Amino acid sequence: MTPTAPRENGVVPLSEDEQRILREIETQLNATDPALVEQVRSTTVYRHALRAIRWAAAGFVVGLLVVISTFTSNIFLAFLGFLGMLGSLIVVSSNVKKIGKAGLHSVFGVREGGVRRVIGNAGQAWRDRFRRE
Repeated sequence: MTPTAPRENGVVPLSEDEQRILREIETQLNATDPALVEQVRSTTVYRHALRAIRWAAAGFVVGLLVVISTFTSNIFLAFLGFLGMLGSLIVVSSNVKKIGKAGLHSVFGVREGGVRRVIGNAGQAWRDRFRRE
């Protein structure tokens, strides 16, 4: 069997035999363990990073509450709360970088156009309304 030349994006297409074998594996897996198939379908590659972001956000809120409640009575505990907030922000920042722009679009369902697509050209409509002629 001779290897196929890679396409422009560096991916070699599957042969007919390979595609047939993958279809058979998928059919067998659907028959033997449908719960696993559903779990794999519903899981994204960004799940771990999103979980870490949620926990870091909760840690930030706890740190903020510690700072607010102990600042006047115990400066050491308030400082520890501040360090917890700082650590939480670092975790959020690093996980957002891991997810990246494409991941955020995939997670939140934002397509091309972003916010402008959702709200339209409301800003332009307001500018037109108050424009002096």
